[in-house]
Amino acid sequence: MVSGGGQTQSAKLERSDGRFHSRDMASDSKTFHFDEVAKHNHKKDCWLIISGKVYDVTNFLDEHPGGDEVLLLAAEKDATEDFEDVGHSDNARSMMEQYYIGKVDLSTIPEKPNYKPPQQAAAAAPPQGNQSSGSAVKILQFLVPLLILGLAYALQYLRKKD
Repeated sequence: MVSGGGQTQSAKLERSDGRFHSRDMASDSKTFHFDEVAKHNHKKDCWLIISGKVYDVTNFLDEHPGGDEVLLLAAEKDATEDFEDVGHSDNARSMMEQYYIGKVDLSTIPEKPNYKPPQQAAAAAPPQGNQSSGSAVKILQFLVPLLILGLAYALQYLRKKD
């Protein structure tokens, strides 16, 4: 492809649906809405979002060293964190280029829910008038082992006396 006297590289890629599409490798040619990308979430048609870019990894599912299940679980969400946590090699990162099909509109990606562990009933409503029971338990946790140790010592001492 010749453009303004210089050459830009163009690629013709086969999509998971068997059709070919070409794209200018120097620029992001298509912007996808998150909902559109999320529809491609099964073994015969799998797209991933990594670092704002969309990859059609359908043809790579069987070749992925971690298995296809890992990639399928990363569909329907922004998989950037999952991808980075694994620590992929430079070779793996360069392989991604052949699966690139466009970018995602970042404003359409839903926010990740913040996980908050469920509160326990006791933590949610501490006892009002029974503050001394907590200190009594702490004292017993200290005294009971000492009493057992003292009893064992006393029994040992009495045996030696006999």
